[in-house]
Amino acid sequence: MRITTWNVNSVKQRLGHLLAFLKEASPDVVCLQELKCVDEAFPRTEIEEAGYVVATHGQKAFNGVALLTRQPLPLRDVRRGLPGDPEDGQARYIEAVIPTATATLRVASIYLPNGNPIGTPKYDYKLAFLRRLLLHARALREKEEVLVLAGDYNVIPEPIDVANPEAWTGDALFLPESRAAFRMLLNEGFTDALRACDERPGLYTFWDYQAGAWSRNLGIRIDHLLLSPQALDRLVSASVQKHLRGLDKPSDHVPVTVELDLG
Repeated sequence: MRITTWNVNSVKQRLGHLLAFLKEASPDVVCLQELKCVDEAFPRTEIEEAGYVVATHGQKAFNGVALLTRQPLPLRDVRRGLPGDPEDGQARYIEAVIPTATATLRVASIYLPNGNPIGTPKYDYKLAFLRRLLLHARALREKEEVLVLAGDYNVIPEPIDVANPEAWTGDALFLPESRAAFRMLLNEGFTDALRACDERPGLYTFWDYQAGAWSRNLGIRIDHLLLSPQALDRLVSASVQKHLRGLDKPSDHVPVTVELDLG
């Protein structure tokens, strides 16, 4: 089973790229972030005609996450919103159960806050969201399911994950507090799928639109799939679909895909 995460940076603007990717790669599950549209404006018809079941948690102009499953895989027990703060109105989390022949697969699509500028409520919100995610991830891990927490984490875990570490030292994505919060998820028993398969430097998932970042390969790795121990036992491969960044009018992120052996 192939599970992909992708921050599409406006699903309506990247719909052609998304449909082409679904046809080309045929992922079984797709976790989308930064939809930038309400649920009613999501291009559900086009994606369903491409052979996918859809669940969304949208927000006008900002944020927004979705889960897609290749038919006939169902989406059950859909949860919209991360527990822990009933006042949080930002659409950044969606989770569902996908029954398979051999295991219960639970997948979440996550769009963590950017957090910039530091020293403002935006960074406080980022750290609070990470604390809530840790508590929820801990509760989910105790279910001992095949669990994948996928998305744009807006965290650069290590210096190896950035082309120019010095340029990011004062950024919320690379601050020690952000990286420590990400490590706490790993310490809970989750595994960074891509790093479990490939320890090479130069594996990036985001290139800014500015300053020739793409042409100069000044990338960062902020899109991650974290696996529970039960998912790690079934891990076959993980890869970055870097070529999509070279398309006309692309997202600044590219898909990351893991393959799990679920029989």
